[in-house]
Amino acid sequence: MRIYISADMEGITGLVDADDVQPGGRDYERGRRAMTEDVNAAVCGALRAGATEVVVNDAHGPMRNLTADALDPKARLIRGKPKLMGMVEGLTADFDAMVCVGYHSRAGAHGVLSHSFMGHEIEDMWLDTVPTGEIGLVHACAAAFGVPLAALTGDDAACDEAAAWDPAIATVPVKYVRSRFAAHLRPDPEARAAIADTVATALATVQSIEPTTGTATLAVRWQSSAVAETLLGIPGVTQVDTRTVQTTATPPELFRQFGVWMRVATALTNQAPYC
Repeated sequence: MRIYISADMEGITGLVDADDVQPGGRDYERGRRAMTEDVNAAVCGALRAGATEVVVNDAHGPMRNLTADALDPKARLIRGKPKLMGMVEGLTADFDAMVCVGYHSRAGAHGVLSHSFMGHEIEDMWLDTVPTGEIGLVHACAAAFGVPLAALTGDDAACDEAAAWDPAIATVPVKYVRSRFAAHLRPDPEARAAIADTVATALATVQSIEPTTGTATLAVRWQSSAVAETLLGIPGVTQVDTRTVQTTATPPELFRQFGVWMRVATALTNQAPYC
């Protein structure tokens, strides 16, 4: 059984603030250790379920957050950027299941460190008119490959968002939102035991799925009209309003093109992601 883990950081056990998850933040190094420990708990669960291979993709920010020397040596790590497929780099139809660790809710949601990919530069996203963020787009991409998203960890808002996309996803709330930068935390040992147990159970009972077919439409509303205007230079991108653009493709194609959109937005704006 081959298992793919996508690891974000905002939904990691104990982390609540930009200083916990951004390089240079006063608690970032502690955040890196916490992220690695949550991922190791998921790897432990996968191995207990009989995984013969576990691939971990560091999917947060600079994508160099996990401390490689502290990662379970039975896992293989994808690290660094740029990556053509970003948060799902390396995911293929050859995997039997996917696990998301440390995920967060979408922009505008009442969740810890809630945002969609680029802090406040992205105000809203829709996938076939349904409000989405990272969870929805990752889920759609995995489904297109025929890879079930078996389990997800994060705060309770992220878990609720995942369940809304697919009730079959087993979720592990490691903290409970009080505000965007505050949470009621589960003790570290309790949270990581829950991650390992839930991942093990979910993978032992996961059902195979057929790849989804057809295209979907991704729409993004940017804070800056300059971003939307510039993106109209990409073939297939159309304007919804002065700050919103959209395009239609298969979910993996959308994910790859959206990575280009974010690089354009980064080049045009230099705003901190958690203002």
